Amino acid sequence: MSLRKEGYLPRIIDAKIAEYLRIFGALSIEGPKWCGKTWTALNHANSVTYIMDPSGDYGNRERAHINPALVLAGERPHLIDEWQEVPGIWDAVRFAVDMERGGGQYILTGSVSPPRESYSHSGAGRFAIIRMRPMSLFESGESSGLVSLAALLGGERIEAFSADMDIMRLIEISLRGGWPEALLMPGADAAYMTAEYLELITKNEMFRTDDRRRSMAKLGRLLRSLARNNATTVSISTLSLDAEQEQTYPEGDISISRQSTAQYLDDLKRIFVIEEIPGFIPQIRSKTRMRMAPKIIFTDPSLALAALGLTAERALHDLKTYGFMFENLCLRDMLVYAEHIGARVFHYRDDSGLEADAIVEMTDGTWGAFEIKLGEHQVDVAASTLCRLREKMRLAGYLPPACLCVLTGGGFGRLRDDGVYVIPINALGP
Repeated sequence: MSLRKEGYLPRIIDAKIAEYLRIFGALSIEGPKWCGKTWTALNHANSVTYIMDPSGDYGNRERAHINPALVLAGERPHLIDEWQEVPGIWDAVRFAVDMERGGGQYILTGSVSPPRESYSHSGAGRFAIIRMRPMSLFESGESSGLVSLAALLGGERIEAFSADMDIMRLIEISLRGGWPEALLMPGADAAYMTAEYLELITKNEMFRTDDRRRSMAKLGRLLRSLARNNATTVSISTLSLDAEQEQTYPEGDISISRQSTAQYLDDLKRIFVIEEIPGFIPQIRSKTRMRMAPKIIFTDPSLALAALGLTAERALHDLKTYGFMFENLCLRDMLVYAEHIGARVFHYRDDSGLEADAIVEMTDGTWGAFEIKLGEHQVDVAASTLCRLREKMRLAGYLPPACLCVLTGGGFGRLRDDGVYVIPINALGP
């Protein structure tokens, strides 16, 4: 019998968790704090140990430091929450799975990726690792899911439909983010909560995980630079220079080296504040794919908006900036949906400057190309870009795309005469 919490909203990832527990002895669920990992894990667990339970002067944590095996007891699947506080738990779980065999023994949840050297064994063959993200619009009930990403990639024809979304409502959803506890908050309150979350998560997590010295002033500038360059293939050198030259905040003259910028980016990825969308080349063995610059996004658009201090009113009057936040929102949802159907998300940019905001590729090589445009007036240009990409792939002899699609901020969903779908993001689902 699971420990499911009352009021739990089902998550898309639930199906994969159930599948992996059937196959693997242990499952690690990773992702940012506050995205719902613990409640989701409880939905599949029969017992739990909270490593950061303050009872008894953090007795669970102290027992785990003395002997990690002491926190493994409980009806299976047994959940160990915030295991990264005592990295030795990983090795203890791996050893227990070796001794007992069978699937569905342990679930670990963590909001920080500990350094690889902090535990001995990779866990290969014993562990499965799942990345969890904030809620998609489909999970929060703000997308009808009328159009399935799997159906698009499967070549199914989508009939015309309407999915209106007021631009101010879309901005408010972006400010609130996909944080489960924020769903029922008034918009302004949720935005304040996200701003505090960003400050606390970067300060408390980044500054206590190792002994390296960091500067909050430098980190603040880097976060604002990342937000200004959100959903782009910005280089480390550009981020460093942009943050160094910022004149709008009173920290004084600050020099941020390329090395420091790279280290801070690694830290932000490790605590799941940002993530990278790799570049796409439709040749499975191509070294070019590995060399293409990744696109950097925030794990949730609310974090980018918070970094810039944008309110709903300011975002409404600066739709060019908000357009990048909207792209971040769409990519967040596509990452959630793609993982559910066993696909990966890339971006495309070639030497000629031809680019696509997202490429979704299945394991069999089936792929689709997506452009993300906030307004209907941008659809024609986006569709033209996608058609050029399709033709380029045809001439090169590559597998043609299963679908071409422009994601918009709401409106009229349809199939254009050129074969390009126009799909409002509030109609997309897994």
